[in-house]
Amino acid sequence: MHDVALSWQETSPGASRLALSGACTMRALPAMLDALARRRGAPETLDLSALDALDSAGALVLLRLLSPGHDYPTALARVEGAKPEHLRLLELVAERSVGQPMASPQESGWRSWLIKFGRAVDDFGRQAAQLAGFVGAVNHCLFRIATGRQKLRITSIVHHMERTGFDAVPIVSLLCFLVGAVVAFLSATALRDFGASILTVEIVSVSFLREFGVLLSAILVAGRSGSAFTAEIGSMRSREEVDAIQALALDPIELLVVPRLVALLLMLPVLTFIAMLSGILGGALVGATALDISLTMFLVRMQDTTELYYLWLGLLKAPVFAFLIASIGCLEGLKVSGSAESVGRHTTASVVQSIFLVIVCDALFAVLYMQMDL
Repeated sequence: MHDVALSWQETSPGASRLALSGACTMRALPAMLDALARRRGAPETLDLSALDALDSAGALVLLRLLSPGHDYPTALARVEGAKPEHLRLLELVAERSVGQPMASPQESGWRSWLIKFGRAVDDFGRQAAQLAGFVGAVNHCLFRIATGRQKLRITSIVHHMERTGFDAVPIVSLLCFLVGAVVAFLSATALRDFGASILTVEIVSVSFLREFGVLLSAILVAGRSGSAFTAEIGSMRSREEVDAIQALALDPIELLVVPRLVALLLMLPVLTFIAMLSGILGGALVGATALDISLTMFLVRMQDTTELYYLWLGLLKAPVFAFLIASIGCLEGLKVSGSAESVGRHTTASVVQSIFLVIVCDALFAVLYMQMDL
């Protein structure tokens, strides 16, 4: 039976009672809605004693018929004679649909943007609070490892050192070599008009020792290793392996986070040093082939004009960037809710947040060095 019959009864002046019989289901809704449209007004009570079948779509229509203002709990009190299973369905639909009108009014342009801005600020605050709490938990775990109450897993650290460090050497070297060549070309083009092409040596060496080497390495590691951390831990989270680790009374931070963090803390300075050498080599090759600056002249000029502490200023940033990238990557992985879509969303968030914070911290380091006259 796919038909529903409606019977209106006048109970008092201005009040009516609606009795339904048959099947109030999705297939019967078009005819039912046509019948309701021909009679304006809502009934005072609804008699469902003769109703044979009811589904969620029919229940939602009945609740909205009784309460156009979507006060569904009040509307349930006006239902009479419903079978227990029909009443439970009405209660469930009322509970899930309360406060959700059929069509929400459109906000004005400026108000919509203001709401979005407020939500973005609130989300940024929550993300910052979560990251601060996670960093505190990681530091607590590192303190327990240092005091011997937890274990540092050397095998896992060596494994992640290979994946995050040694496997990344080719791409880091190639990218920085090409960027060094580009910087040399651009510098020479600007300085040639002043007869100062030799200053290309200082520009390439200082820029890679202080800024480009560590910054390019950190951005590549954030996109390569930070996303891998999130995807790996997120997949474990979706397969409930992290819950199994906790059920065994083990610490996920000790098992999953600390090995990746320590590996990245050890390998990013090494990658940074390789990136510095590759960038300077790219600039030296351009000087030798296009600027009439021989390799010997390039090295002698760099030795005379470039201070050694530029190298340490660049390397000093690497552990800070590594800590940020590893913390954000692992935190986003632990925040995965269980679906493949959630893994992809948090992996993207991990890369974006890591690169953003790396650039912000690099800017802060630049201001600090300037204030210290370095």
